[in-house]
Amino acid sequence: MHVRLLKKAWEMLRKKQPKPCEFIDWLKFANPGMLENGNLYCIEYAIEHLPSSRPLIEIGSFCGLSTNLISFYLQKNGKTNPLITSDKWIFEGSENPQKLLEGSTITHGEYRTFVKESYIRNISFFSRDCLPYTVEKLSDDFFAAWKAGMLETDVLGRQIQLGGLISFAYIDGNHSYENAKRDFENVDSILETGGFILFDDSADSSEWEVRRVISELKRGSRYEVVAANPNYLVKKLR
Repeated sequence: MHVRLLKKAWEMLRKKQPKPCEFIDWLKFANPGMLENGNLYCIEYAIEHLPSSRPLIEIGSFCGLSTNLISFYLQKNGKTNPLITSDKWIFEGSENPQKLLEGSTITHGEYRTFVKESYIRNISFFSRDCLPYTVEKLSDDFFAAWKAGMLETDVLGRQIQLGGLISFAYIDGNHSYENAKRDFENVDSILETGGFILFDDSADSSEWEVRRVISELKRGSRYEVVAANPNYLVKKLR
């Protein structure tokens, strides 16, 4: 018991903390979302060390908390890389839009619409000086469109040309092993050498299957672990 407590205390001390920021504090109060605080350090580190001005992508946006934070760090560090996100706002177990949220009269379809509208409102306010492009697709469809070089219309009605290499990816979509691995493989195929990937919910102690993807990645030699904070930030070596 004492060994486990000491190990946990050491891990907390070793964890890299983000720099204090008033904007981020207020953003997290107003913008719903599930975000490990250590991700902030990882996001800023990756943005500070981007290998080029190529796009950043985010898989899974929910109400826009992480999207707004990525936009903030881009502005803070004087980066002009486009940010392109993908989400269809269909959550695990909510595929039937007519199904009621248990204990309420609200349907999953109504909830999906509410979350999507919240996302648009949040990015339009908090990222108004660095608006991301958001394509309403599941990740498999998004990557297919990316590799085909499709011209898409985002949720704000703007056109965005997909395709080419990227410099950073934040993977926070479906957390099953099969989907997380497929998201990684798709990102890997378009990530430039020296680029970064941050896997949400990938900590060694996580209950999500994303950690299996990390375990496999660590056995290879094409990526190096930059931080496990506790989620994994990795850099592509070749």
